[in-house]
Amino acid sequence: MVKPIVQDPAFLSQPSAPATPEDLPVGQDLLDTLAAHADTCVGMAANMIGVAKRIIVFSNEGTPTLLFNPKIVKQSGPYRAEEGCLSLPGRREAKRYQSIKVEYQNEAFQTRWKTFRGFPAQIIQHEIDHCNGILI
Repeated sequence: MVKPIVQDPAFLSQPSAPATPEDLPVGQDLLDTLAAHADTCVGMAANMIGVAKRIIVFSNEGTPTLLFNPKIVKQSGPYRAEEGCLSLPGRREAKRYQSIKVEYQNEAFQTRWKTFRGFPAQIIQHEIDHCNGILI
């Protein structure tokens, strides 16, 4: 189901709780909401649709990808990026990394690791910031 985008900085600044299998419907809501905003958005975290859980979705070179409880376990190649966000007006500068290794759980809540590079890595870092209550 497509959900409205939360724009309350007080809510968005709160760290999200770990996701559980009961949160699977939130993942589908994120996929639906990202698809509805595909013309202006490449990633979302669950708190952007009002659910303070560690769930993100992002466009992985055109393929919507859902991660539960993502965390960066390795990073390299720091750089400065300018980013926008559906939840906040304007654009802001952020420190990002060219390559990140992410530990996450898939939709079966099996733990996985994957290395992402370039723009998908940047999107994931932005969405994990959301999960941590960090607003750019």
